[in-house]
Order: sequence, then C-alpha cells, then structure tokens
Amino acid sequence: MAATMLTGTTSIARLLGRSCASASNTSKSRIASTAVCPAVYRRLATTRSYATITENGGTSNPPTIPVTTFESPFAKPPDRSEEMVRMRTYKPRTPGLRHLRRPVNDHLWKGRPYLPLTIPKKGHGLGGRNNSGRVTVRHRGGGHKRRIRTVDFNRWKPGPHIVDRIEYDPNRSAHIALVTSSETGIKSYILAADGLREGDKVQSYRSGVPDDLLATMGGVIDPVHAVGTIVSGPAKFCRAAGTYATVIAKDEARGFAIVRLQSGEVRRFMIDAPATVGVVSNPTWRHRQLGKAGRSRWLGIRPTVRGVAMNACDHPHGGGRGKSKGNRHPVSPWGFPTKSGYKTRKVGKKNPWVVTARPRGKEKKEKKL
Repeated sequence: MAATMLTGTTSIARLLGRSCASASNTSKSRIASTAVCPAVYRRLATTRSYATITENGGTSNPPTIPVTTFESPFAKPPDRSEEMVRMRTYKPRTPGLRHLRRPVNDHLWKGRPYLPLTIPKKGHGLGGRNNSGRVTVRHRGGGHKRRIRTVDFNRWKPGPHIVDRIEYDPNRSAHIALVTSSETGIKSYILAADGLREGDKVQSYRSGVPDDLLATMGGVIDPVHAVGTIVSGPAKFCRAAGTYATVIAKDEARGFAIVRLQSGEVRRFMIDAPATVGVVSNPTWRHRQLGKAGRSRWLGIRPTVRGVAMNACDHPHGGGRGKSKGNRHPVSPWGFPTKSGYKTRKVGKKNPWVVTARPRGKEKKEKKL
C-alpha cells in the first residue's frame, strides 16, 4: 500500500511518538508542566492562574486508554497503555467552568487561518436542511460563524513540504497543518498527525515508499490514518481525532490489503490506495467535557427533546396526561422500534469490501467485558 510519510529522523520520531515518558506528578500544581520526550522536544505550557493541567482528572489511579492489540506480521498499534490523559481544568468561578475539561494544545496557532485556503460557511446545511429546505438531520442549527478549510486529502504534490504551523479546525475534531512546498512555495492544508510540529518536513509518496526510507523505520508498516479506498481517490477512513488503522495482511496477487479499523471491522482496500503513516492528532479530544449547555449551542448542536414531552402530532410517544406514552414500546419519531435489537439493515446487501464486520449488540458488550 502506498503511503504518505514523514522524512527525517526527528519528524518520524515525532510521528510515531513511542518513547515519550509519563508526565511528572508536579503537573497537579497550579503551574502547568509537560513531560519532555527524549525523541521529541515539546515546549512547556504557559502558566495560567485560573487553569490547571491535571493528569486523568487528578485521580490517584489514572485510567488508561484501551487499545486493541493482536498478532500481525506488520507493525502493531501504538502502545498507549501508560499514556497519561492530561486535561486542562479551571477554577469554578462560574457554574459553567466547574466541569469544563479541555485538551492541552498549547502548540496550536493563535492567529487566523490562511484565508486563501478558506471559504465562508454560509448556507451549507447549517440548519440540517437539504436543497428543498426540509430538515434531514435533527439537532443542527445556530452556532458560531465558521470558515471551511480546504484540506488536501489527495496529496498528489510530491517533494518535501515544510510545516508552517499547526492550526485548530472548527469543522473537525483533528488538527490541521499548514505546509509549504519547498520546490514551488505553494501552501496547502493537510491533516496533522500526532506529534507533528512546526518546522517538520513531510513528503508524499503516492507511487510507493522508497526502500531506504522504509529501512529507517525498521522495515515495518506503522499504523496508518487517512486511508483511501481507490488508487486515485482521496482519504476516506480514519480522519477523526486519535483514529488509526493497522495493516494486518496483503494479497498482492489480487491487489488487496487487509486493514483492521478501530471499530473491530476488517476491510479490504486496494493495495495502491493512499494512506498516511501515524495516528491522527488530538487523541485526547474524546476526554473533553463541554461544561455547560451553551457551549453545545456554540458548536451548532441544538437540544434533544424527548418524545413523551411532545404533542401527539409530533411523536408517537406524545400527548396524553402526565408522562404517559400510551403503553407503546419505544419507537423513533417515524415509528421504527428503537430497542430490543430491532434490525434495520437489508438482508442480502452485504458490503463486498468487508471481510469481518464490526461487533454489534451482544458481541460488542462481551468485547467490552
């Protein structure tokens, strides 16, 4: 499988991020502190009098991030069992700050985005409507004004690119990197990998990874992200924060690569489809807490109303006196059962690219246990 890789030992070490030590216990104090990795130098976080960087919410026994591991002739997923979940908490000066938890991302760019690569997001389904004006996605609307960043998911331009800065993107959970081509000077946005920093050098190899560069990485394929489905297509899978996929086998005779996703699904991809080495940036995004309802409204998320609180004309559970739903089993607003394992997928329409489907229902519960 062709891959998009970082060049230079420093950049590769940052992308892999396997030798970082645990954060020091002094981070529980009011002065923010970060762990210094032997392979990657990370700037110290700025001191804030009203915010505190805590490890795993300040508990004595920090929880670990579970990662599914399995035997494979290729590289295993990164071991994050000893990684500390470091979040920024705030003094409860207001009720909305009491439960607010944010990832520590002091390396992000503080200014505005590169405007030539952005377009205003106006009328692009902001209220969950389609082209006829009907609501097709509920609980969408409002929110802060945004600009869409045009991210390059194809990476057709060869040659080394210098990372100018790492930016926050309000339209996705992962971070993006502004890179400049060393040959042409053209700027573009790419999906930032975990550990990528300003000044690093990245390069795209759509025709194949050179043998000498593969040898510097130990001759193995590291977990990948931004995986494409076809040779000439853009990245489709593993683009959210902290996601990755692992190549477990290759069928060169048929031209397929067997890839395992984080959901447990095993899929076939074309062996020459694009993929980027590493894990998507901002892995602690899933541990965030918004703290108040207004922060959800800033993100464009509208409230979710229960069916029993509606009128009879709006929901099958609506109407009646008190909290009654008329002795009816739980259903959706359109009358489909929502519990007891009611199946909605059509029989006989299986995805030919899926080798092993992800666990669902009882299998998923048993896997968690």
